[in-house]
Amino acid sequence: MLPREVIAVGPLVLRAPVDEDVAAIRATCDDPLTARYLPLISSPYTMEDAHEHVRRAKTVWESGGAEFSITEEGRYVGSAGVTPLTPYGSATVELVVAPWARGRGVAGAVARGLTEWLLDHGVERVELETEVENLPSLRAAYRAGFTEEGRRRDAKALRDGRRVDLVSFARIARDGGEPVEQALPFFEGGELGDGVVRLTRMVVEDAADFHRMLGDPSVSKYNMGPGGSLEEDERRCRATGYLWLSGQRIELAVRDAVSGAFAGHIQLLHSMPAFGQGMIGYSLLPEFRGRGLMTRAVRLLSDWAFAHTSLHRLVAGTDAANLESQAVLERAGFVREGVRPEFFPQPDGSRTDEVSWLRLRPGRQISS
Repeated sequence: MLPREVIAVGPLVLRAPVDEDVAAIRATCDDPLTARYLPLISSPYTMEDAHEHVRRAKTVWESGGAEFSITEEGRYVGSAGVTPLTPYGSATVELVVAPWARGRGVAGAVARGLTEWLLDHGVERVELETEVENLPSLRAAYRAGFTEEGRRRDAKALRDGRRVDLVSFARIARDGGEPVEQALPFFEGGELGDGVVRLTRMVVEDAADFHRMLGDPSVSKYNMGPGGSLEEDERRCRATGYLWLSGQRIELAVRDAVSGAFAGHIQLLHSMPAFGQGMIGYSLLPEFRGRGLMTRAVRLLSDWAFAHTSLHRLVAGTDAANLESQAVLERAGFVREGVRPEFFPQPDGSRTDEVSWLRLRPGRQISS
């Protein structure tokens, strides 16, 4: 049984919910963003629902869990819950931040402070799960020193019936709890551009254009991955924020700077973190070719990577027959590194050679 204590987390205080919190709880839970990520609560959320939350908090404590109101200078700014301990000594933390307190690091601070309180009181393992599209919650988990343990596919159903993935995190007593630094930081201002081309995070609204591009014969000819459905491409686009935040890869839409139209796709894969190596890959819609857009995109992303990450090597691989792609890399400052014979498998069972390309961090010379 957890002790009913008041917990101080910097300027934040966690205490048991009281009737004076009801109006703020109602406003928080009736907020569209809260309703989006908490599909099991009532929507619309009423004052009676909020009163029931306060009443139910007492039973949560009695069952071995915990329920807190997060306050700042006496004002409600969110809720924090702890599930009853499992027979193996694990508990799950759940957080909600009020709309007027978002963007100030409340979730990360509370996740860290509450977790350390739980570990101090003998909890063996503290778990946290968040939706793959919920970037603020994901960021809070990393900042609170949680370790990502996996991705649970279709583990949650939304109000409209769509199923989404959950990312699982945990902290155990022997963890250091240091914040997880973002290896691939987000672009300052949200995008890169040079007046001709713009690079923005690929989102679900880009899925149809992305799917059309991958289905074009001139693209699919050199695409080694299996062709997916539009639904699969939508899922991929919904996960791009998580993949970027977790340091796995950056997936970008290449846009015409004037019209904003989707012209293509470029990605930076954090392929070998221990060696400081990233890999660039790209595709362009046929109607946007011949204008130098992809050369600009590759150069923009490469320059940014060397300026804002610890990457030392950027590599790319092209089919030996894909002379257009090789020309893009050469114009963007890459040099030919070598040939890997019979690297790419083909649909007819044959294999083609890969030409490998490299760009090093500026100041390093590539020996011949």
